[in-house]
Amino acid sequence: MIDSAVRSVLAMPISVNALQDAASRENTKRRASLLHEYAATFLAHTPALPFPGSGQTRARWRALAELGGQDLCLVKLLEAHYDAQAILAELGGEAPRPGELWAVWAAEPPGLPLEFHAAVSSNGRLTGTKAWCSGADLVTHALVTAHRGGERVLCRMAMDSARMHYDDSRWRPVGMAGISSGTLELKDVRARSVGEDGAYLKRPGFWHGGAGIAACWYGGAVAVAERLRGEPKISSRPHAAAHLGAIDVALAGARAVLLQTADLIDSEPLQPHRHAVVRARSLVESACRDVVDRVGRALGAGPLCTEGTHAQRCADLLTFVRQHHAENDLQQLGEASAAAKDSPWTL
Repeated sequence: MIDSAVRSVLAMPISVNALQDAASRENTKRRASLLHEYAATFLAHTPALPFPGSGQTRARWRALAELGGQDLCLVKLLEAHYDAQAILAELGGEAPRPGELWAVWAAEPPGLPLEFHAAVSSNGRLTGTKAWCSGADLVTHALVTAHRGGERVLCRMAMDSARMHYDDSRWRPVGMAGISSGTLELKDVRARSVGEDGAYLKRPGFWHGGAGIAACWYGGAVAVAERLRGEPKISSRPHAAAHLGAIDVALAGARAVLLQTADLIDSEPLQPHRHAVVRARSLVESACRDVVDRVGRALGAGPLCTEGTHAQRCADLLTFVRQHHAENDLQQLGEASAAAKDSPWTL
């Protein structure tokens, strides 16, 4: 039986064409308005998803994959909100309220410090710069990582426009153009720390949430693949059929490892399962790149030049998967495999 969260996704009145048509820089405001509208509509249908490790991780990831298949910018916005809910539950923070839309911003490029100053309690002020703030022009609240002394701390804040400046002037993407990801300058913005210092990275859910991102990528890849699977002349084009067969193999492998990882997390929710998560993300990222490449080779340039929704989805997916850490993650997997006492590949 299909999960209720997935049913909500499929029943949503989302006009993907309307979202994609508004993706150009000239229509930024219209696109942002539509994205916010669809996010609010979906949250009204589905205010929460099962938390990772709750015994329903498969259902959570299926819902995220379905959303990713609808629109990757929309799932990026909503996944962050659902991630914030899970983080706050794990660290004992107050849950988001109805009508709020949350983000999670944890990127910390060198040279862009964000400091949290608190006198006595968990209440304090944030001052500094936060980069890669996706959806900052849309959300009402955010969880952000900052520094207090020599420790990293997670803080919750409302989007206080009077004390922060959002700059996305350098945001000029083709992929993921529908959701800006600029830089926030904060000056004495009221905030409250969540959990103990360092708890954001130490909690098992940090890795569980990272695997949930891969479910979003997977949904986008399936949607790209469906364009080739639905090609009416596929049976008379053997090379296109061969590409579709290779895509079937890639997606079947990605699906299997996602389901396996979801079950592993549910069986031991207090363990981070870092190695399994990195492997799942790496396999899904590879499958996504393979799908976009093979669909393009099978169908030629025509769909990429004349079908806006398909072309934008391909561009969105290739940009979104660059959140994967590429060879850095593969290096970790290789080193762990080399250090294993027994072969990690025994059936």
